[in-house]
Amino acid sequence: MQSRHERVRIETARHEIEATLQLPQEGFRSRLTDFLNAQGDDFLPLTDARVTWADGSREPEHHEYLALATRHVVLVLELSPAPTPSA
Repeated sequence: MQSRHERVRIETARHEIEATLQLPQEGFRSRLTDFLNAQGDDFLPLTDARVTWADGSREPEHHEYLALATRHVVLVLELSPAPTPSA
């Protein structure tokens, strides 16, 4: 399946996460809203993630991979297409 990578900013009640999300290139679930709605209670696989605590209690962290439970998502913003990782 062809895919595209989008940089997104996701807010939860406690965190702001800027990361790369892999989406289908075309067809069903190629739009971010369709993709999120289809996840149900699953997890979003995020790569190259920068996690910032909303209350500033901890220093920001970087994680190569992060799985975020969709039930915690409050807001998602598409920032830009992300560079496609080389094989």
